[in-house]
Amino acid sequence: METGENRKYPAIPRVAVGGVVVHKGRVLLIRRAKAPSCGLWAIPGGAVELGETLRQAAERELLEETGLRTRATLVLKTFEIIDRDDEGRVRFHYVIVDFLAELADDNAVPRGGDDAGEARWFAPEELEKLPMAQATREFLAERYAVIFEGKRPDCLWD
Repeated sequence: METGENRKYPAIPRVAVGGVVVHKGRVLLIRRAKAPSCGLWAIPGGAVELGETLRQAAERELLEETGLRTRATLVLKTFEIIDRDDEGRVRFHYVIVDFLAELADDNAVPRGGDDAGEARWFAPEELEKLPMAQATREFLAERYAVIFEGKRPDCLWD
């Protein structure tokens, strides 16, 4: 019997989180070392573990993938990713909640860990040239004022 624990070809959708961290006008991204989106730059994040709040999961994933301690604050976006194989079967299905997160230590240096091959800070003008999923690129552009200028939109909540 399928339990839903498989990430690839799951029986049920998986809940995941992401953490958007901005420091000195640059956003923290990781280069994914595993599927889905292997080799692409992405917002750090991953699956929520049983008994963990969404915020706790975002903070844990940021620590595991970048080595940085953070505090998840504002929900920026909730969305889903459904990836199908050539036969139309669902290969991955994630429901994702992305948080804005504050850096706990201004002097900390990111390093890739867990399923992140690399972790780095990027200025807004560098994002256009990076290989990343179109949805990530659109998300960063859409939330530019919140992410890079620290403005809080009316439609979001903590």
